[in-house]
Amino acid sequence: MKLRKVAMLVAVLVVLDQMLKIWIKTHLCIDEAIEIFPWFQLRFVENNGAAFGMQIANAGGFDWGKLLLTSFRVVMIALLGYYIHYLGRKRKETPKGVFVGLAMIFAGALGNLLDSIFYGVIFTASTPLSVATLGEGYSTFLMGKVVDMFYFPLFQWNSVPGWLDFLVDHNNYFFGAIFNLADSYICVAAVYLLLFQWRAFDED
Repeated sequence: MKLRKVAMLVAVLVVLDQMLKIWIKTHLCIDEAIEIFPWFQLRFVENNGAAFGMQIANAGGFDWGKLLLTSFRVVMIALLGYYIHYLGRKRKETPKGVFVGLAMIFAGALGNLLDSIFYGVIFTASTPLSVATLGEGYSTFLMGKVVDMFYFPLFQWNSVPGWLDFLVDHNNYFFGAIFNLADSYICVAAVYLLLFQWRAFDED
């Protein structure tokens, strides 16, 4: 699979991710939801950059965790980009599925990174009472919040074992995590690569 096709796939995935996030951010207030089905909602939340809405602790009045995560994501994207380029230049043919999986992970990481880099600068703050607009930013460069929207309250438990707390929300609905399209790219690709393409990495 040629690197140009990989780049095109990444570009399409990132554009789709950003289009959905920008629409959600400019049309919904924080925690506002659109019910698609009883078990599926588009619910707008923001987080500091961790996957599936997980929060990062602050320290000393400054969000060092956010800055560290953004910096880490930049490094990992650069390394992944180098690895994809390396595979594309090898004489031995790498399965196309490997490139597709890695492209999805790259696009997912890049999509969330764009939120962190630019959203705090170009959008006003989203609140439970107001929708964000383009204008004076609510934060600084690298310190924007990531937009999440996919919520699947599949069923409600009366009581949840402590070790399953991360899978439920405050109302004990499973699946409680709220995530975005970029998170989906990463998870689907990781599972696909582990299940169907692990031999390619073993040989490499």
